[in-house]
Amino acid sequence: MFHLILFEPQIPPNTGNVIRLCANTGSTLHLVHPLGFRLEDTQLRRAGLDYHDMARVREHSDLAACLGSLGDARVFPVETSGTSLYSDQAFRAGDAFLFGRETMGLPAETLSRFSQQRVLRLPMLPGNRSINLSNAAAVVVFEAWRQVGFAITPPTPPGS
Repeated sequence: MFHLILFEPQIPPNTGNVIRLCANTGSTLHLVHPLGFRLEDTQLRRAGLDYHDMARVREHSDLAACLGSLGDARVFPVETSGTSLYSDQAFRAGDAFLFGRETMGLPAETLSRFSQQRVLRLPMLPGNRSINLSNAAAVVVFEAWRQVGFAITPPTPPGS
């Protein structure tokens, strides 16, 4: 359905929550190394509950490897500095959403690889820094899924 890319995530519960989100929306999670935790982390497992076996999770050595695995998917970075509101985009199945580190977001050199019209933001009250990573991912993927009519694709077993 969709691809959620976490670039060098650092907080295990956020990734666990995104695993659960992906399992429930049919999205594939792509984790770009280095990770700030081990996938066996107790907090990650707790946040993901029993959804780990239902989610498609792919690990990539770096962002180039991740993007190369996506074929012709459109990639939308999500950043507080984004110029386009996430709700103003027309999404389609197969789109990918790129989220940066919880503490620093996406590096400037990474953002510069994408058209500014593709860099999305979620509205917030002035003066606030950011929305929790897993919450931001949920907002964006549910809007994209809504736009495609909450289409359901048959699940592909993890690892296939």
